[in-house]
Amino acid sequence: MTETSPLIVFTPSGKRGRFPLGTPVLQAARALGVDIDSVCGGRAICGRCQVNVGEGEFAKHGITSRGSHVSEFSKVEERYDKLRGLAAGRRLSCQTRIMGDLVIDVPPESQVHKQVVRKEADTRAIELDPCTRLCFIEVEEPDMHKPSSDLERVYKALEDQWQITGLSCDLAIIAELQKVLRKGEWKITAAVFSRAPGGGNRLVAIWPGFHDKAYGIAIDVGSTTIAAHLTNLSTGEVAASAGLMNPQIRFGEDLMSRVSDVMMNPGGEKEMTAAIRLALQTLAEEVAGRAGIALNDIMEVVLVGNPVMHHLFLGIDPTELGGAPFALATGLAITIPARELDLRLNPGAWAYVLPCIAGHVGADTAGVVLSEAPHEQDEIMLAVDVGTNAEIVLGSKARLLACSSPTGPAFEGAQISSGQRAAPGAIERIRIDPETLEPRYKVIGCDLWSDDPGFEEAVAQTGVTGICGSGIIEAIAEMYLAGIINQDGVVDGALAARSPRIESYKRTFNYVIRQPREDGNEPLIRVTQNDVRAIQLAKAALYAGIRLLMDKLGIDAVGKIRLAGAFGSHIDVKYAMILGLIPDCDLQKVQSAGNAAGTGARIALLNARARDDIEQVVRRIEKIETAVEPMFQQHFVEAMALPHKTAPFPHLAKAVTLPATKEITATGEDGGERRRRRRG
Repeated sequence: MTETSPLIVFTPSGKRGRFPLGTPVLQAARALGVDIDSVCGGRAICGRCQVNVGEGEFAKHGITSRGSHVSEFSKVEERYDKLRGLAAGRRLSCQTRIMGDLVIDVPPESQVHKQVVRKEADTRAIELDPCTRLCFIEVEEPDMHKPSSDLERVYKALEDQWQITGLSCDLAIIAELQKVLRKGEWKITAAVFSRAPGGGNRLVAIWPGFHDKAYGIAIDVGSTTIAAHLTNLSTGEVAASAGLMNPQIRFGEDLMSRVSDVMMNPGGEKEMTAAIRLALQTLAEEVAGRAGIALNDIMEVVLVGNPVMHHLFLGIDPTELGGAPFALATGLAITIPARELDLRLNPGAWAYVLPCIAGHVGADTAGVVLSEAPHEQDEIMLAVDVGTNAEIVLGSKARLLACSSPTGPAFEGAQISSGQRAAPGAIERIRIDPETLEPRYKVIGCDLWSDDPGFEEAVAQTGVTGICGSGIIEAIAEMYLAGIINQDGVVDGALAARSPRIESYKRTFNYVIRQPREDGNEPLIRVTQNDVRAIQLAKAALYAGIRLLMDKLGIDAVGKIRLAGAFGSHIDVKYAMILGLIPDCDLQKVQSAGNAAGTGARIALLNARARDDIEQVVRRIEKIETAVEPMFQQHFVEAMALPHKTAPFPHLAKAVTLPATKEITATGEDGGERRRRRRG
């Protein structure tokens, strides 16, 4: 290349080089390793290689770039613009030729490994690099003088035009190949999967002519609900999402009930597997319908779930997970044809299941790790997925630990007198006036607080039906701040003289939030002493698991906290800390991670290297079994108090005025005096 050859600089990469006059910009980009997308291979069909031509003096790069330094708008570009539209100033790099020094900007949407923006500013973006990619190819026609099969010529076209080698395919592809080639007049689109077991590249689907629809589904298979996100593999955008109740609930509300059902009914796991697979197919059909695509366009599925769900959707008997030592049949990542899970998608679609961590810490927790990346942090991160079992991950890039803690269903509204699942009509926010002890609250489905004008009319259709998980957390925390309960969680019956909200009930007292309607169409909503105890037991189990991992790391504080899962998404982090659900931390560094397990599944769907990463990370996570740790019980007992019996909460104390700790004197059964500390 001579010094007289034009110089081209690509931004934002900064890569540069000299090329002869007339070289297509896309060809120059590929020669320099610049990240420009293209499905059609430079034939001006897909429109993904659009670029902007710099205009003016670029002192930083030492060149002058002009629109006149590229070839004029071609007829091919005019045709594309007429059919599909080109944004002002954009050119197709495959059709634009270098005629002088240039600065070419590659916009984010034209990059192969584009960044898919995540929901929080401080979490990493997803680099788009899916396992399945579409390749438009022109296949050499048969020639009597060059004897070779159609499949061989397809493989050669993929190697010559896309540098893809080591190809193989199923018999089903070969069976339809000749018809597709001739229908497309020797131009076809091939879908290639790059992560098939055994290595190499797999030709998984073919279409006549140009085809640019390739989607995948990321699915979080929860014990209560299943959530699916249909994602465009080319753009990373979520095209449609849907969820449904796990149909296995009829076999038992919680996981151990379902395992028990299998134990008592040999072969019952087959019925549960059939139910969950039918639900997965139903979700796939629903999201495809919402997005207006064919099931045939779905090329991949990535799944996460707790160990019992993991075994059941794979068709594995979960009996061994029902008792110690809680042995997994496999905790390794699994890559199999989607049809083996009875999923009717594209016949060549593949399914990937993230690895499990331990018998009680599953692929859903691996998804949380992939999403929140504690293994990449310099400071200690605590990630908690709160459910019937709380999965806990603690650590940093230096060391990572995980455990499961049996919180029970109280956080989901079960075992609570007025508890219910999060649904329209459920109280989700509550505040209590410390002077009058009067409550004000918000319900799901209504933006008004209960003391706002028009509230009763606004909730007339749904009514106020109960308290969901986030509501019961706030209710008990507010009761503590208002002095209705003390540090030990005991309802102060003496307050009945101040407020009718405090009612006597058997040998204890309740706090009444809402009286029933006179027509009997709404229930009495209250927090009982037993409700307080149920939440204390649940939060103590969670805190004890966290504290146990902190002991193992030799730390007394964490740097940041992520609350994952449906419950963690809706809880106010301040109230979680007042309750003592989580350890003290700067409240600015405590955030909801949303459905982090599902986000992890989507990352694995969109980035092939993320699968290698999580498989390696899981192998170095240290698993702690709380049931055999002697300190767990001591931590549990101390964590029963609000927010804790002994642990300091200096960050929380800066944000909230906690009830003062007092010395009180009580008379013991032997008549002697004993002293104990309490707040309130």
